[in-house]
Amino acid sequence: MTDAVYPMRINKYLAHKNLCTRREADTLIQAGKVLINGRKAVLGDKVAEADQVKVLFRQKKYRYFAYNKPRGVITHSPQEDERDIRQSIPIQGVFPVGRLDKDSQGLIILTDDGRVVDKLLNPEYDHEKEYVVTTREPLAQNFREKMERGVHIEGYKTRPCKVKILGGKKFSIVLTEGKKHQIRRMCAALGYAVADLERIRVMNVTLQSLHSGRHRELKGSELSKLLTSLGL
Repeated sequence: MTDAVYPMRINKYLAHKNLCTRREADTLIQAGKVLINGRKAVLGDKVAEADQVKVLFRQKKYRYFAYNKPRGVITHSPQEDERDIRQSIPIQGVFPVGRLDKDSQGLIILTDDGRVVDKLLNPEYDHEKEYVVTTREPLAQNFREKMERGVHIEGYKTRPCKVKILGGKKFSIVLTEGKKHQIRRMCAALGYAVADLERIRVMNVTLQSLHSGRHRELKGSELSKLLTSLGL
């Protein structure tokens, strides 16, 4: 992660300090709730490192959930006959962080905290996500070695990863990046078709005994560890 460079726009400064997102910062500034050295900030203001910045708002209590997405449910932008996560859960005002394609299942974190999106999804942070994959073809003896050292997919070589063979057609994989359909494309590049793909862990958050289509609130030490790891 790059160091802060001053002077810095006030909305970027508030996001950098994990007080809110840039969009939320703009709203607070327009409402006159941000002070720079005692005066009300305006959109576009820049602050120096020594400036005194004060935000006149009560800290929002954010909500975080683990959701076990079933196959067939869409995470974003459903078409006419498709069902998305928001239609599948009884929680208002939260959104999924990241994606799982329609044919995949498993763990999705849901929240109303926009601060976590970049911190969780930006590959520069190296956050682990673990999947269990079943292929249609038997795995060759050198499959683990080839996957772990990185696979060329459409002009890009994937990062080194961790792979464990679980059976003749089954393996687990831990990634620190999230290219679109990455695991399916990695397998295809090595001559394998994916029959089933399930995400079982995001950082320290796991599915545990959560059944497909169900959700649970993240709290206690599990939530504290997640937020601390994200720098929040």
